[in-house]
Amino acid sequence: MVRWPAVLLLTATGLAAQQAPDAPSDSSHLARVLTLLKTSDSTVCELAAQAISNSWDFSGEPRRLPTPMPMPMPTPMPMPMAMHIGNRPHVRVHVHRGPHWYGEEAGGLGAFRAVLRDDNRCVRNVAARVLGRARSPESYDAFLALLRDPNPGLRETGALGLGELDDRRALRPLQDALRDRDAAVRAMAARGVGEIEDSSSVGALTTALGDAAAPVRQTAAWALGQIESPRVVPALGDALKDPSPDVRRAAVWALGQIEDQDAVDLLLPLLRDRDAQVRLGATHALGQIESPRAVRGLGALVHDQSPDVRRAAIWALGQIEDGSSVDALSAALKDADQQTRELAAWALGHIEDADAVDPLVGALKDREPDVRVAAAWALGQIESSRALEPLKAALHDESRDVQDAARWALNQIDNEDRNVRVHVRPRVRVKKGI
Repeated sequence: MVRWPAVLLLTATGLAAQQAPDAPSDSSHLARVLTLLKTSDSTVCELAAQAISNSWDFSGEPRRLPTPMPMPMPTPMPMPMAMHIGNRPHVRVHVHRGPHWYGEEAGGLGAFRAVLRDDNRCVRNVAARVLGRARSPESYDAFLALLRDPNPGLRETGALGLGELDDRRALRPLQDALRDRDAAVRAMAARGVGEIEDSSSVGALTTALGDAAAPVRQTAAWALGQIESPRVVPALGDALKDPSPDVRRAAVWALGQIEDQDAVDLLLPLLRDRDAQVRLGATHALGQIESPRAVRGLGALVHDQSPDVRRAAIWALGQIEDGSSVDALSAALKDADQQTRELAAWALGHIEDADAVDPLVGALKDREPDVRVAAAWALGQIESSRALEPLKAALHDESRDVQDAARWALNQIDNEDRNVRVHVRPRVRVKKGI
C-alpha cells in the first residue's frame, strides 16, 4: 500500500512537470502545488520543492533546496573516464528558459508572492528563491520588509530572498542581520552575503566566524570562500581549529577557493583530521592550490581508510604534478577500488615522469578496461620508448577502447620504427562527483 506522503509527493511533482517549459506559468496551477506542499511533512515538501525548483531552472547550485544554512561542499572530484575517439557520438543536453521566465511576464510569480508569509517554512522559502531569481521589481522591498519582521522565521526568508536577488542594495541589511538575535537568521544572512560576493563584507563575516552558533560560523566560512579574498586566510586558519567538523569543512573549502599559498601550512594538519569529510576537503583544497609542499602529506593519504579521501589525494597529486609523488601513485595502481586505480593512472600521466612507466605498463594488464585505457593514455603522455612493446601488445586487447588508446599512445612516442599512426588525440573526460 502506498503511503500518503508518497502520494502527495507524486502528485506535487507531477503537477510541477505538466507545464511546457516555454509556456507562461499558470498561477492557479502553481497554487495547487504550493497548497499540497503546505500539508506535507518537511521531507516531502523539500523533495517536491526540488521538482518545482528544477522546473524554474535552478541549476548549478551547491544545495538547491532552501535550508537554514548552506551546506558547502568541495567542488566535485574530477575522475577520468574511458577515452572515446573516432566518430562516436557526443550528446549535449541544453536547458532553455522560456520567454516568460523573468519579470512581470512570469504569470506564475503571483502564486509565489501569495505564500511569502506562509506558516510553512519550506513553502515560503521556495517562494523566496523563485522570486529572487525572477528579479521582479518589487521583490527587494518585499524581502526587506520580511527581514525587519518581528517573526524570526519571516526574517530568515527575507534574508534568503535578498541573497537570491544578487542586488548590492541588500549588502547593508544583510550585514546588519549578521547580528540578529536568531541564529537561523544570522546563518541565512551570511549565506546571502556570500551569494553577493562583495569584499566589503569581509569584516562582518570574519566577526561571524566567532559566533556562538556553529551553523553561523560554518556559513560565514563558506561565504568568505565565495568572496575569495586572500586577506581572510588568517581568520579562516583559526576556523580550522573549530570544534565543529562542519565549520572546519567549510573553512578548508574556502581556503581552496581562495587558492593562496599561505594556506598550505594551515591545511596540512587537517589531512590528519579525525573527520573523513574534513580530510577530504583539505585534500581537495591543497590540490586546488597546487603546492609541492603538500606532496608528502597527500601521498600518505593514498592509504586512507576512506575511498573518497584516497581518490581525492590522488587527484590532488595529479594536479600538483610533482615527480616525488610517483611512488605513492604507483602504489595506488594496486588499490582494490577500480576508480582509484583509474585515477592513479590518470595522475601519473598528468605528472609525465619516466619513473612511472613500469608501474603503468603493469596497469595495462589490469582486469578493468577503463584502468587499462587510462594506463595507455598515461604512457602516451610520458612518451617513453620503454612503453613501445607493451603498448603494441595492447593493440590486441579485447577492449576496443584500450586498442584505440594504445594506438594514440604509440603515435606520441618518438620512435622511427613504429608503424601505427593516428592523428586523433583521445580525450580523457573528467567525471564529476564525490
